[in-house]
Amino acid sequence: MEMMHLWLVKLCEITLLLFEFVGVFILIIAGVKGVFNYIRKNTNTKLELLKGMALALEFMMGGEILRTVIATGWKTLVIVGGIIAVRLALTFLIHWEIKSAEQEFEAIEALNNQKNDMD
Repeated sequence: MEMMHLWLVKLCEITLLLFEFVGVFILIIAGVKGVFNYIRKNTNTKLELLKGMALALEFMMGGEILRTVIATGWKTLVIVGGIIAVRLALTFLIHWEIKSAEQEFEAIEALNNQKNDMD
């Protein structure tokens, strides 16, 4: 039974690192794309950047959930719970911003379509 527990802990640690690596990678890619879109003055730069941040946070949140599996004491669980709470708050904030940016983008597109119809 001890050996199975060690395998579970090792599997969780490896998967946790993989999730965090993927989350950081997605965040870097979204940031680089955001810079290029900003330079090109793309109107949906904010929306694309926010979606990348939200996806990255989801992967990092998955890593934190796995961290609760291998937590050994209450102190560790409280710390992990605090991290999860902060990331959850960030996720809700980002999703709220995404909805706002989508509405803004749709309004801009509607104005552009009206201008094109008038020409």
